[in-house]
Amino acid sequence: MHRSVVSKSLIPCVRIDFNAKDATIQPDSQNRPLNWNPTTMTESEVSTQKVISRAGSGVAEPGPIELDDPARFLNRDIQWLEFNRRVLFQAIDPRTPLLERLRFLAITARNLDEFFMKRIGGLKRRQQLGLGAQHLERLPPERQLEELRGVVLDLMKLQRLCFRDDVLPAVVEAGIELLVWDQLTEDERENAKTWYRANIFPILTPLAVDPGHRFPFISNLSVSIGVMLRRAGESEELFARVKVPEVPCRLYDLGDGRRFVSVLELIEHNLDGLFPGMEILRILPFRVTRNADVEEESEDAEDLLEHIQQQLRERRFARVVRLEVASNPDPRVLKLILDELDIDEIDVYETDQLLDYGILDGIADLDIPEFRFQPWRPVVPRGLEGDSSDLLAAIRSGDLIVHMPYESFDATVERFVEQAAADPRVLCIKQTLYRTSGDSPFIPSLIKAAESGKQVAVLVELRARFDEARNIHWAGKLEDAGVHVAYGVVGLKTHTKTVLVVRQEASGIRCYAYIGTGNFNSKTAGLYEDVGLFTADPAITEDLVTLFNYMTGRSRQRSYNKLLIAPTTMKSTFLELIDREIMLSTPERPGRIICKMNQLEDREVTDSLYRASRAGVQVDCFVRGFCCLRAGVPGLSENIRIFSIIGRFLEHSRIFWFSGGREDPLEGDFFIGSADWMYRNLHNRVEAAVPVEHRSLRARLWEILQICLGDHRQAWEMRSDGTYSLRESSHLDPDDPRMDGTHAQLMRLTRERSESDG
Repeated sequence: MHRSVVSKSLIPCVRIDFNAKDATIQPDSQNRPLNWNPTTMTESEVSTQKVISRAGSGVAEPGPIELDDPARFLNRDIQWLEFNRRVLFQAIDPRTPLLERLRFLAITARNLDEFFMKRIGGLKRRQQLGLGAQHLERLPPERQLEELRGVVLDLMKLQRLCFRDDVLPAVVEAGIELLVWDQLTEDERENAKTWYRANIFPILTPLAVDPGHRFPFISNLSVSIGVMLRRAGESEELFARVKVPEVPCRLYDLGDGRRFVSVLELIEHNLDGLFPGMEILRILPFRVTRNADVEEESEDAEDLLEHIQQQLRERRFARVVRLEVASNPDPRVLKLILDELDIDEIDVYETDQLLDYGILDGIADLDIPEFRFQPWRPVVPRGLEGDSSDLLAAIRSGDLIVHMPYESFDATVERFVEQAAADPRVLCIKQTLYRTSGDSPFIPSLIKAAESGKQVAVLVELRARFDEARNIHWAGKLEDAGVHVAYGVVGLKTHTKTVLVVRQEASGIRCYAYIGTGNFNSKTAGLYEDVGLFTADPAITEDLVTLFNYMTGRSRQRSYNKLLIAPTTMKSTFLELIDREIMLSTPERPGRIICKMNQLEDREVTDSLYRASRAGVQVDCFVRGFCCLRAGVPGLSENIRIFSIIGRFLEHSRIFWFSGGREDPLEGDFFIGSADWMYRNLHNRVEAAVPVEHRSLRARLWEILQICLGDHRQAWEMRSDGTYSLRESSHLDPDDPRMDGTHAQLMRLTRERSESDG
């Protein structure tokens, strides 16, 4: 824990050079205080805040690269960490509201947790199995682990500097304090002790390690305190572990809602109550991360549910891949922990700040509007206002697109299933569930539908990483209510976001469909940017019937009317569309591709885009996370631009547009769907993408893409060496809408559209 008293005097604004050998936080040239109004920043002032990530490839400025050169692919893991660096910039950037900067620090830390559990865990498993470098990877696992450690340490240093020297003093200046024990008055200490004895002490269980007590199990992502003890009058030193309880709030409020002490801090300074009559010699707070990269089930897995439950049990006891400790740890205590956890010093990461930045969420949640993003209330689309609005009737009138979180998820997607469940003419509801919320409104609706006699079939993906237990729980609830539950296709994850409603109408059976880019999760729908299509197009609904038959009945349908389905038709169709742009491209009218996704990694698709660039096709890709394509390399990808948009909402939609040689962009081919251009999405998952054919809906998607293209506030652009920099904006007027960023523009446009419609 940070134990120095932070001065409340103003400190300089900062810039961070991510390329520097020894990254530092430095005053800006005008030495302005941190609390200056970020909304009035001039372009020259903003330029001092620009961040350029460290090289993502190990190649400073690549020379000519051919299509058979492995250097044409950037390292996935380093690019993943560079994405997290861009997230960290939201905490560094003084234009981000103060409490939101704390939240981005917590998000950055959680992202690192996931990286260690999934990516570092996978590399360590390959190392243990004696496997060499994967195809086209430069280094074997052990060398990759060394390289990644260097990047992680650099990122952690920037995180600590940002928190200690920038954000924390700014928070103190705003009258909010995260205190340590030594900063409390005697009265405050007594009050804290009273609260601690009542709320924390009864939960604590000190566990000794001696010949009669084995080293205790350390759960994943838990914070513990290692304690070296000695009995009075004896020389033998003993070790004990105290787990910091995972209580909902890990901060003690001193009473004014502005001053806090961490639960870890309270435990550290009240250990004598846990070990009466013992001398406390040394303590070492530490945090453990375990491998979550477990092997996928094989084709011969007889019971998928039982197999996933077994994987969850194995994950709980999986090998430790990271040990975080307080800085300057006592070597004897550290060695004991390393030996017991069976890990090496390379797995140790020291910090002089917080072991768990997640505690900052408790401060970021404070109701102080001036330090938060302005509240956003999603808009209900025109014609769907009021609880009595008939969504199915609206769909019969024509296809609809909904854009979350700008438009309401509960008034559209949730209502679609809710109304279908209550409609006596609805015969059948089929839905996929990949990730849903803990209080999902879809579950009661589906149960209600089944109890009323409707046929309800739900594909619950049990292998949604870190949501397996929740999905198993919901699957059981649905089965108990008589819902037909399928657990997915063996060997494939079901990632598609689809609903099918079958209704008896006067003219006969009519089917309604929803195909989206995001999960059926009410919580994330307010934070994630996604799009979805409602349609009653018979060709699409027929495809969806076929797709559900594939997912629940193991049909082997390989052709569809309009839907692009992975792993059967999607990749080949996208490759054909790229090839068409190459064929139609001319110097007078170059081909054009614009796409938006979370990750880009598939090497066949990447090579196809390289060929398109060589043929003069202009390619713009918005890739929020990691991208293994190297943009802007002469002779290889000079016609490709890669952008990453990071801000208050998490960019999550997948939108694909191909000009098809047409002058009018709305005459091009538009698709939305659940798949990124990653090998796993295109080969190992069940995914669906749907063409958007109505001109008015295409105009909505085109507007989104154009706003993203014009973003000079939140958009980062990739350089040829794999680094990113904020887009240059010195040529723009400060009042130019492009300076507001994608999210602010779309909120404003959505609000204006709603008001004009009303």
